[in-house]
Amino acid sequence: MTERRLLQIVVGLACVVPFYAGGSGVLWGADFIPGDNIVSQDLDSHFRYLSGLLLGIGIMFASCIPRIETATARFQTLGIVVVVGGLARAYGMTVMGVPSGGQVFGLAMEIGVVPALMAWQANFAWRDRRRIIRAEAAASPDSPA
Repeated sequence: MTERRLLQIVVGLACVVPFYAGGSGVLWGADFIPGDNIVSQDLDSHFRYLSGLLLGIGIMFASCIPRIETATARFQTLGIVVVVGGLARAYGMTVMGVPSGGQVFGLAMEIGVVPALMAWQANFAWRDRRRIIRAEAAASPDSPA
């Protein structure tokens, strides 16, 4: 299996999280979160909106998969959005305490897995571009024999 294919598979698997969490939040609102959730219409509306953003982020990450080596700008931008969200979640933990396991899992994805994928994707894209430049230079009629 090539590194490109492995990266595509790992990103695809990671996309399951925003597809599931975002989609579930859109469909069920705050009832998606375990426990007694008595929330106002405003809080439910905000929860569903943020869930929609999460679903959209997952869709945009998935759109990077077919040409993962050329999607660096989009991948990195999405990654920064996710990391900032994770930092906000971490701040919330200092104010409100540690949330349920699902939320801690989300935090691990946001400030652990996503930055690692960002680094891997950027490094892979850089190496792929260097390989292409070398191949083009070698094929150029002006290149020294």
